[in-house]
Amino acid sequence: MADSDDGSPRPPTMADIAAHLGVSRQLVSLVMRDAPGASKETRRRVREAAEELGFRPHIGASSLRRARSMDLGVVFAPAHSTEPEIIEHIYPAAAALGYNVILSAQTATRSTNQAAEELLGHRCAALIAIGPDHEILRAVAQRSPVPVVGVGSGRRNPYYDFVRSEGDKGIAKAVTHLVELGHQQIVYVDPAAMPSAALRRRGYERTMSRLGLATDVLDMTGDYTKGDYFEEVGSAAARSLLQRGSLPTAVVAPNDNTAVGLLQILCRNGVRVPEDVSITGFDDAPIARLSSVDLTTVRQDPELMGVAAVDAAVRRVKDTELKPGGTVVETSLVVRGSTAAPFEPR
Repeated sequence: MADSDDGSPRPPTMADIAAHLGVSRQLVSLVMRDAPGASKETRRRVREAAEELGFRPHIGASSLRRARSMDLGVVFAPAHSTEPEIIEHIYPAAAALGYNVILSAQTATRSTNQAAEELLGHRCAALIAIGPDHEILRAVAQRSPVPVVGVGSGRRNPYYDFVRSEGDKGIAKAVTHLVELGHQQIVYVDPAAMPSAALRRRGYERTMSRLGLATDVLDMTGDYTKGDYFEEVGSAAARSLLQRGSLPTAVVAPNDNTAVGLLQILCRNGVRVPEDVSITGFDDAPIARLSSVDLTTVRQDPELMGVAAVDAAVRRVKDTELKPGGTVVETSLVVRGSTAAPFEPR
């Protein structure tokens, strides 16, 4: 750490590196920018000196000097457990194409619009928004001077690209799995405020109809922006089922956290899972993989979704004439310990 004129510490600069080595600042700048014109030995010495002095490039200043932004802005909701997993794969996908990633969070006190405006203020080349519904995405895209990609839901439209999993087919896989185990009384919990709710519900209704079984849907309301929305939906659904004269043999939830909320309330009331009621989720979120939960679920691959989002954003940045498109990622059934054949008392 160098000292300022008044003796207080300040971050080291390229001028400090130049003085330390006895070379020009222009040569240090050339090395730090990976520009041609310096020998291999000089580059080694400059980088070693930079590390020794604790020099860190000013990324914001470097971005402003570029004629074209190489930053991708990502809006996400930290409260939703699957979104950080998608971001984990956005970083390497962006880096592979030469882009940086800037995050902006949507919370209970901060809207998607506010998060997006902050990223636009950073002159991002494109925006990737994880989670918002179609109306919010359309509003953001209509105001945005750069391409917008929605992740998690969406349909073909002239405003933004979308990346989502095959939610209807994924739910169909869960229902088919339960029916193959011998279940016929299968309840579906519908967290209606979830952006992908309608698509996943259609998967349940169509599969039940195709198999000749009666549908049984619990319509659950609530505020999607709240961090405990999904768990509370599952808890409320469980309490509703417990008030019935008899329980179904299986319940399908279109979200893992909803399934966990359901499981906890049922177990606290003496219902055995899967002996009395089988439960399935959707996402394969970290909580579903815990040995204490061991949830049968439908996996939507966060790596595939993250990579697809970056590819869509960069494709639109490089070709401004390209129209918005969509990517649908395949799902797979992950069978764990929360499902079994219906219990038959002897």
